[in-house]
Formats: sequence, C-alpha cells, structure tokens
Amino acid sequence: MKIAIISLGCPKNQVDADVFCHSLIKAGHTTTADPAEADAIIVNTCGFIESAKTEAIENILDACALKEKKPCLKVVVTGCLAERYRAEIRKEMPEVDAVVSIGCNAALPAILERLASPGAAPEEDFGPKTDLALGGKRVISTPAHYAYLKIAEGCNNRCHYCAIPLIRGPLRSRPLADCVAEARWLAGEGVKELVVVAQDPTAYGEDWGKNSICELLDELNAVEGLRWIRILYAYPERITDEFIAAMVRNKKVVRYLDLPIQHCNSRILKAMNRRGDREVVESAIRRLRAAMPDITLRTTLIAGFPGETEAEFEELCEFVKQTRFERLGCFAFSPEEGTVAARMEGQLPEEEKQRRADIIMDLQARISAELLEQKVGTVQTVICDGVDEDSGLYLCRSAADAPEIDGNICVASETPLYPGEFYRVKIDESDMYDLFGYVVEEDEDESAQ
Repeated sequence: MKIAIISLGCPKNQVDADVFCHSLIKAGHTTTADPAEADAIIVNTCGFIESAKTEAIENILDACALKEKKPCLKVVVTGCLAERYRAEIRKEMPEVDAVVSIGCNAALPAILERLASPGAAPEEDFGPKTDLALGGKRVISTPAHYAYLKIAEGCNNRCHYCAIPLIRGPLRSRPLADCVAEARWLAGEGVKELVVVAQDPTAYGEDWGKNSICELLDELNAVEGLRWIRILYAYPERITDEFIAAMVRNKKVVRYLDLPIQHCNSRILKAMNRRGDREVVESAIRRLRAAMPDITLRTTLIAGFPGETEAEFEELCEFVKQTRFERLGCFAFSPEEGTVAARMEGQLPEEEKQRRADIIMDLQARISAELLEQKVGTVQTVICDGVDEDSGLYLCRSAADAPEIDGNICVASETPLYPGEFYRVKIDESDMYDLFGYVVEEDEDESAQ
C-alpha cells in the first residue's frame, strides 16, 4: 500500500511516527507526502491541549473526506488523541477504519494488512502503554542534518494541569547504551545536531533509582560526527549543580535550555503541583546564567490558572520583565479532561485567560526585539536549514535557535549555502523574532571578535 503519514504535535510524537514508518516500509509498503495519492492515511495525533485536539480532529476529517473520491482509502488514527478518546472517535467519526493506541503502534503493518482484505470491518487495537517501544529502527523524517533522540517516555511529575501521565503513563527511561547507539547511527547518517527530547529529560534514569542525564550527556558528547547537542525541556527543580557542570564540560552541548516553569508565584506553583516554588525557579535561572553567561533560556507560561488573582498575574508580568527570557511562549489555561486542575474551583472565563496570555506575549515581543537588537554587529556560528524560495534568503540558525521552534538567521549570499553546513555570519539587522546577516570571511570574522 502507498501510505501517507500525518504526524502532529511534539517531536516525541514525531519519533514514534519515524519508528512505525520504518516498520511499514520493512513490511513492503511505500510512503507518499500527498494524502490524495495514498491508499491509507495514518494520522498520528496530539491530544495535549484543546488547540492540539482541534487540529487533530480537522486532519482526521480531511483524511476521511478523501474517501468521497477514493472509497477504498483507509484512515487510521493513532497517537495521543486515539489513546485518550477512542470511543469518541469511533462514535463521532465512523469513517475512520482503525483507532490504534500508542501501545499497538508496532502492530500497524498487520492492522493495515487486515484492513486491505475485502469487507474488512473497522478495528480498535488497544494495548498497554508500556508496549510502546522506547527505541527501535526508524526513519529520519527531519532534514538530514538534525534529528530528535527520544530518551524516555511518560512522566512522574503529575502536574495538575497536565494529561501526559494519563495518556503516556509513568516515566520509562530508555537504556543509556541504546540511546548512545542510536546517536551514533544518526551521526553516521549525517546528523550534525542532536536534539534530546522527553517529557522531562532531567528526570532521565530516576525510574531506575539513579538520575543519569549527566552520564548520558558525557556519552553523547563523545559521539563522533555530532557538532551540536541540544536539550529540550529541563525542569527547574532538577537543575542541579552537577547538571550545570555537565553542560559546561561537554562542549558539544549548546548553551540553550527550555525551562517550562509555567508560573512564578509560589501559591500558583503549589496549586499546579509543581515541585518547586519561586525561589527554586529563580535559583535555577541564576545559577545557569552565572555558569554560562551566553546561555539562551526559553520557557512556557500558563496564564489564567484556576484561582489566579489579578495580583498574581501582575507578579507574573513583573517576573517576565525582570527575567528577560530570550524565548517565551504563554498559553491560556486549558482545562484538560481527567486532570485535577479541570475540577478546581475558580475557573476563569476564556476571554480573561486569553487576555492575560496576550499581555504576556506582548511583553515578551518587546523583550525579544530588544535582545535580538543587541546581537546586531556580532558574528554568529550558524547551521543552514535551507533557502526561502520567496525571499531568496538562506534560513539558518545559531546555537540559540532550536529547530522548528525558534526564529531564523536569514542570510543573503550570492554564493550557495548548503543545508547542514556551518557558516560564520555577521548580523546587520534584526526584527521581533529573526536576525539578518551575511557570511563573513575569516579575516572579517576575527576583526569582529
């Protein structure tokens, strides 16, 4: 069969798709980027927050609509939305041919084989979450020069607003040797930038009784061929001095960290069931910046958590102004079914939650523009991701820019730049989210330092 895979949501979900895509190809199927050409469409869904659920449902309905012209088309739904709402999908979207839990992703080749049989009935395939493989052979669906390495599945943090433990289960860390072996394979395939992902990478190994993230970074740093190692998501309460030291000594680990702090007010953090208070958050930021003055810190915040007072929101605004994160995203609180926060008293109106989120994002837009303007005149080492066909500018990133998340360094060059290659670029302009510059020769580069 010719199969189109639509993978939504986070990089961790994309890695799951890479693994089952490999198994489908091994079973003799081929893939296509055009759903209209496909014999089967697999929608690998996200179900984390309301906007992600809406996007997933729209993609499922779009896939089912193609059946009008191609009645034999099979539509399969897997991922977080399928794990969480299988009965609703089956009831509300009977056109879906199979609803598959994440624990049954390995069975997708057999499921498609059964669906291809004449008169095949719709399927529901559900198994334990722990049946989802932590590793395995995969394809590389990202551009060839960077890839995600998923080091764990699930989460034990139990934040009151988060449905991930309900969907993905408790923390299961992947064996260290297996992680390193995949990193070596990725480097051998031409990957230059390795992005380490998990729901909470800083908790890696705690289910074994030993936090092993520092050991893992040491091992990954020794992998030949890798130039950048990027860690996404690091919880403030786990930013130990040992972790900071591991970042400092491992030169391939870029000075970039995503700290999903969610709020700064100690009462709100306690209501969220976060493990640290404001002092823990501020201590982590202070120690990271002291050890690595050039570090780029990204965070996410939740505005309008149940019971958040106007004074507590103002405290959050002042915290954003004072801390001056290089990157920040703020989301209006989404009451996710089955979570403690969804049942809390003091739920705020949607309009008020969104108003507060918009205020935070307006504050951050100004901060971001100011911080980027400070880079004008500097020379940055960048990796090229490709070219923007409309503008003719090459889209590059520095160590301060995570792929598919942050902005670009847009480079004008009469000489072709190549994806995956590194260049030295002098910044001559900035806007709210992007930088602009040109490639410099070594002598100009040296004079700029």
